[in-house]
Amino acid sequence: MKRKSCLFAAAGALVLAASMSLTCQAGQVETYAHPSLFGSQSQVMTSGKATYVIAGKTKKCPCIASISGKEKVLVKSWASSMLSMMQRGATGEFNPKMPILRSELAIVMAEGLALPNGNVAYAYKDINHGYWASEWINRALAADVMIGYPDKTFRPDQPVTKAEVFATIAKVIDVPVTDNCAFAKFNNEVIQQIPTWAVPATKEVVESTLLRNVPNTKKLVNDEYLSKEQVAYLVGTLRHTFLMNAANGQNVGNFTYKPTAISIKLSERISARTSNVGDIFTAKTTKDVTLQGICFPAGSTIKGIVEEVNRPGLKNAPYIKVRFVEISNDDVILDLQRDLAAAQVDCKKNPNIVSRLLAAPFSAAGRIVGVAGRTAGTGVNVIADGAETFGDNISDAFSDTFSLHPLKGLKSVGSSFITIGKGVYDLSKLVVSGTFGMLYELGDEVRYVILPSSTNDSSLNPDEELTIVY
Repeated sequence: MKRKSCLFAAAGALVLAASMSLTCQAGQVETYAHPSLFGSQSQVMTSGKATYVIAGKTKKCPCIASISGKEKVLVKSWASSMLSMMQRGATGEFNPKMPILRSELAIVMAEGLALPNGNVAYAYKDINHGYWASEWINRALAADVMIGYPDKTFRPDQPVTKAEVFATIAKVIDVPVTDNCAFAKFNNEVIQQIPTWAVPATKEVVESTLLRNVPNTKKLVNDEYLSKEQVAYLVGTLRHTFLMNAANGQNVGNFTYKPTAISIKLSERISARTSNVGDIFTAKTTKDVTLQGICFPAGSTIKGIVEEVNRPGLKNAPYIKVRFVEISNDDVILDLQRDLAAAQVDCKKNPNIVSRLLAAPFSAAGRIVGVAGRTAGTGVNVIADGAETFGDNISDAFSDTFSLHPLKGLKSVGSSFITIGKGVYDLSKLVVSGTFGMLYELGDEVRYVILPSSTNDSSLNPDEELTIVY
């Protein structure tokens, strides 16, 4: 029974760690891949910086997004931030699966397109300065991204239909549509609940490919309303695509938007293979950039931090989550801790052969010793748990036998032999798994030396050039 309790406790700890990773707070998860050949040995440790999951499979947090060109280098998703913002203004229980309201759509559009403050030509009687979303609503109105109703109401708490969302999105994109059908399709399915007036806008949104990241496509096709979550991801994709392509400025309603793009070159390497939670990395700007009225010349320093790590392994897809925290030049420092609108790699680099040859022996030795140590540590736990259970069974055998319950005593003796058998089996699995883990780590190092591009998607390398957009 104690052995089963230990296994359930380990499984519970893994579930706890995975659920913690889904809360998307900074600096949480560092996952080690081995020993995990059988997926049966797991350890979970916590420290001030992170939860360390050893030999457990960690699900990548859905509220993070990839840097374009580096699919396994992740940053916090803008969509998740929008949902948090909506939640702060919600009354009662907040459910991201419920239809988005007009006030919430105004928030997503205003933040997604960085709409400026502006004077609204006319007021709506149901919006006043005390209303929690009035600032965002006024920004959307001033830019002519949204409008109210003829009866001089905005109806901020009214759900927005799917057709209205598509019509709003179509205002800020310009995608040619050649389809002459009387209905719109997505993934070869006719999109339901779209009135005739909204078909052209819906087709434009479909042609833009913005729907590819929207969750639950079945509901997207069939339901009359889009959820808060779906709209956040839709506008998040619009934000990334639109802003990254708006280097020379684009018109949005009544104003021209030019994004704040920072061009940087990495000064050092971070990787899912070797980096740890809390590691600091730096980059240098390659062009002058003005942020919040402060001019930072080329050569200014960008500082970033590693927030999550998932080591490569047989059952683990590697990834690394990063955050850019500040830009500095001499004594001038500016906080960058906002969610990125977009990020992409402009020039990929691999570490040169000399650096790989010099680094590989040390990382290989460290990783092999780590696997061996964790294997031995888990083995000690298996022996300790088995010894305790064996002692309890023998104790019960004597107690039951001399209490004139010989059959129960005999059952306890049988349980003690089963405990020995299970212990031998678990140790055998552990030895095989640990040996495999060490061989895998060695093979991974050899692959890195010979084919560094195989790990490029989960690393940022010295001299790689990136563009990050706020």
